[in-house]
Amino acid sequence: MMVKSELDKLGLHYVIVDLGEIEIKEDITSEQREQLKTALLKSGLELMDDKKAILIEKIKNLVVELIHYTDETPKINYSDYLSEKLKY
Repeated sequence: MMVKSELDKLGLHYVIVDLGEIEIKEDITSEQREQLKTALLKSGLELMDDKKAILIEKIKNLVVELIHYTDETPKINYSDYLSEKLKY
């Protein structure tokens, strides 16, 4: 809710892609970016723009999902599972 609120305050149009992940539909100014970054940091959240860090976060989320929210172990290798889910 906090992220949505901050995006709305800045007048940004966005789509929720996944847990902890949004896509902003338009280019944003550096001022808007800094305002968003500051607001997120105040709430203990982080604006991620490094592609490696984003990939690592997605992998961590998939592992957590697999361990905590799946009833049975997948029948495929974990690396294959991650590749399939990440389309990577």
